[in-house]
Amino acid sequence: MKKSVGFFLSLFLITNLYSATLTKKEKEETYKELELFADALASVQTKFVEKKSAQELIYGALEGLLSSLDSYSQFLEPEDYQELLVETEGQFGGLGIEITLKEGLLTIVSPIEGTPAWKKGLRPGDRIVKIDGELTRGITLTEAVKKLRGKPDSEVTITILREKERRVFDVTIKREIIKIPNIRKKAILEGNVGYLKISEFRENTPLELEKAIQKLEKKGAKAYIIDLRNNPGGLLESAVRVASLFLEPNKLVVYTLDRDNNKVEYKSYLSKTHVLDKPLVVLVNEGSASGSEIVAGALRDHKRAIILGTKSFGKASVQSVIPLFDGSALRLTTAKYYTPKGELIESKGITPDIYVEEKEIEEKTPKEEEVFEEIEGKKEKEPDFYKKDYQIIRALDLIKGLLILSNK
Repeated sequence: MKKSVGFFLSLFLITNLYSATLTKKEKEETYKELELFADALASVQTKFVEKKSAQELIYGALEGLLSSLDSYSQFLEPEDYQELLVETEGQFGGLGIEITLKEGLLTIVSPIEGTPAWKKGLRPGDRIVKIDGELTRGITLTEAVKKLRGKPDSEVTITILREKERRVFDVTIKREIIKIPNIRKKAILEGNVGYLKISEFRENTPLELEKAIQKLEKKGAKAYIIDLRNNPGGLLESAVRVASLFLEPNKLVVYTLDRDNNKVEYKSYLSKTHVLDKPLVVLVNEGSASGSEIVAGALRDHKRAIILGTKSFGKASVQSVIPLFDGSALRLTTAKYYTPKGELIESKGITPDIYVEEKEIEEKTPKEEEVFEEIEGKKEKEPDFYKKDYQIIRALDLIKGLLILSNK
């Protein structure tokens, strides 16, 4: 009981420190609810069938508090916070999926091309309802990541709910060391159209993209298709720099608004390479999230590109990490992203200018062209990879029309 009272007094003092911006009425309401919380905490400590420490109860309460806010806010215990601080350059046994909590359910944002999850046919929007037989209802993102990662070559069985098909099924996946190239494909397609597939927005992505563009320019690229399908995002700075390659300097790329309508703007940079006068089509789908949506939204709003595909995921909010005195921390949503024209991205996504669903095409007369792709630094010849991709075919048709108009 003494611990509960002590915690209540500490919380009361903390509230005083941060209540300078609260109105008198808001302060009174906060104190009243704190009294309710302390009363409930005392009852649990004295009457619950099993003895629990004050820390266990308070940590549990904080987990519930943060999870009640939105899908991305969460309470990080000291161990989890330390893991977040450690730079993991990327070699771990994983599945190759970006996950989030959506409507309280563990949801796949996108499977990354070439990874175990991709090869097993997992799709954006798939719900993970079980991991190795254990229900995921109420699981945190941190807990889910721990369960999904493991030693390379070990297996994990996940139960998938695919709502569009109204079916539930198990998938057993062997974990691999995940190495994801920033630029997964670069090629010259028919009609001298440059094709660039960006896997994620990491620190080196803008520089690698710039080098890829320079190579395609030397090969005579007259237009570009930027493929952001199943790109889950990454670093904001990287996304802004990628958009900068196709925009004039000092153009608004994206901005954020917090609860007090404080606005922070991110504008395009001056780069050595700018592609400003060539037709551009950007491909998106349900697996395009965060940084992908920022790039697509900026290029569309500045009338620099036509967006083709299906509606993007709708994941674009700012999470700030706030350390607490005992080594734990809060990951708290503090702002949301908006496109240059003021469209909210979070939960809404980017609606394409031209809606085209994904489907494969069976080639009637397959033939091999001099088309190259670069994967993890190795050049590999690939026979007409794009001719089985309906969205790329539609993008090519669109660009051919744009080139004809520009010539006229």
